Amino acid sequence: MNAIKPPVNDLDISTAQSGFYEGFSKAVALGSKSLIGILIIWAIVFPGSAGSALTQIRTTIDANTGTWYMYVMAFYLVVCVALALWPATGRIRLGAPDSRPEFSSFSWIAMMIGAGTGIGMLTYSTAEPLYHFASNPAVIMGDTTALDPDNVREAMKWSFFHWGLSAWGCYGMIGLALAFFGYVRGLPLTIRSGLTPLFGRALEGPLGHIVDIISVIATVLGVAVTLGYGVSQFAAGIHNITGMDWLMNDESTPTLLAMLLALVVVMALSTLSALSGIGKGIKWLSNINMGLSFFVLAFLLIFGSTLFALQSLAVGLWDYLTSLPAMLVTIWRSDGVAESTATQLAGWQGAWTIFYWAWWIAFAPFVGLFLARISKGRTIREYVLGAMIVPTIIHCVWFSFAGGTAIDLTLNGGAGDLIVDAGISSQLFEIVNFLLSPVLAQLMSAVIVVLLMTYLVTSADSAILIINTISAAGDDGQKSHVHILTWGVILTLVIGGLLAAGGLDAINTAMIIGALPFSVVMALMGVALIKALIRDGMRARQERAHMSPAIDYSANESVK
Repeated sequence: MNAIKPPVNDLDISTAQSGFYEGFSKAVALGSKSLIGILIIWAIVFPGSAGSALTQIRTTIDANTGTWYMYVMAFYLVVCVALALWPATGRIRLGAPDSRPEFSSFSWIAMMIGAGTGIGMLTYSTAEPLYHFASNPAVIMGDTTALDPDNVREAMKWSFFHWGLSAWGCYGMIGLALAFFGYVRGLPLTIRSGLTPLFGRALEGPLGHIVDIISVIATVLGVAVTLGYGVSQFAAGIHNITGMDWLMNDESTPTLLAMLLALVVVMALSTLSALSGIGKGIKWLSNINMGLSFFVLAFLLIFGSTLFALQSLAVGLWDYLTSLPAMLVTIWRSDGVAESTATQLAGWQGAWTIFYWAWWIAFAPFVGLFLARISKGRTIREYVLGAMIVPTIIHCVWFSFAGGTAIDLTLNGGAGDLIVDAGISSQLFEIVNFLLSPVLAQLMSAVIVVLLMTYLVTSADSAILIINTISAAGDDGQKSHVHILTWGVILTLVIGGLLAAGGLDAINTAMIIGALPFSVVMALMGVALIKALIRDGMRARQERAHMSPAIDYSANESVK
């Protein structure tokens, strides 16, 4: 049997030895900044044409890539689950055999939630169940009735689907690949390292630079969506506390000025936090926002629709898990007739499921690399349990208590259309206003605003540090303050420019465009990880066979 070649255990990624970009890959740093700079100038100087062009590109992508997004997200999830369940791979430690986790389990999970989907969880935990309560595939097909009790289960099932195992499987797979190649193989902690079993040392050159540039751009656009929704809800919260009319427009959504001012405040605090590194600012903020999250959940548990929420959680989880295999691979295609069921189903899937899958993929280089950075020393099985199962449960609880309370108040609690008609950024605050007296509602709104601020700052400062890590060829050490400040300014300009060009819709569209090429990179990383683990197993078997003592048959030569 021919010996299997040893794996690539190092990549020689050239970095500048002096000057402003000392320690950074100039090709990645300058390449990504140049492309993002073009986007900023286009969005700010020509907002009308930028918004129109982005919309046209999004229409083309939505019409042609839905099948790819559905299947590739299912692939990411299957890879994580399979590697955790398979005994030989599940016990592999992400680091040296004697390494142990750097962070406690509480801080580890808190940082994952804070950097992953904490902001969106606050925004959508009320808005999404309410929307699906009015419209979802079952309603479109006539199986349930919009805004009626028989539609509650469908509303929760689809909410769990979009924020559950698929999202965290996406994050988990790229984080697992990066942790394995970074801490087991000793490769640089950057995206290109995850492709070494497929492309080898070709990744030291232009191919690797392109992969990392795609990763930085996807990260910037994915973070832009998350922060865009976050600053919108932040402005709505300030309005709920202060009552200042200039913060909101007639459509019950924050004004552009309010969102831009909130953005500047958030990014200033995020940059300051990033300067302190992961072990200080980000860890402390993550612990704070996890504590505040439990406080808000306790409020909903005590003052909200407790029994309704618990029933929604139990039944919703059952419906979600039993329907998951079919939901992962069901694809609806338009038949070209505007009002047909097929076209409505395809439109719903594109606006919700495909949008979410693109969002998670665009966010994945940031969250995945961050997960890898904080998961050193854990086994693959422990990693998958912590990075997929626990966050999924937390999100389902949140959606059940926030969204379930909103639905119950609408159906049975006398809220009428108060919550439903509020803008997506204001619905959680309308629940608080309905349940509490004005003074207590202001106090509770302040708690939610502080929680939102900690999530915003955690996501933004983590993103800045991760972008610097990718640009520095995987060096996750503390960077020069000027580079942290530079990326803080760039993120602010990207989000502000896209808000000016078309609000949250423009940010969403830019993210979907940026996610498409990275979805291919992620699929290749999954294949590369499987290949690496299989070949490691083959090498181990060859080594054991080589070390086995030869059997001496000479003593039996007389036996015929």
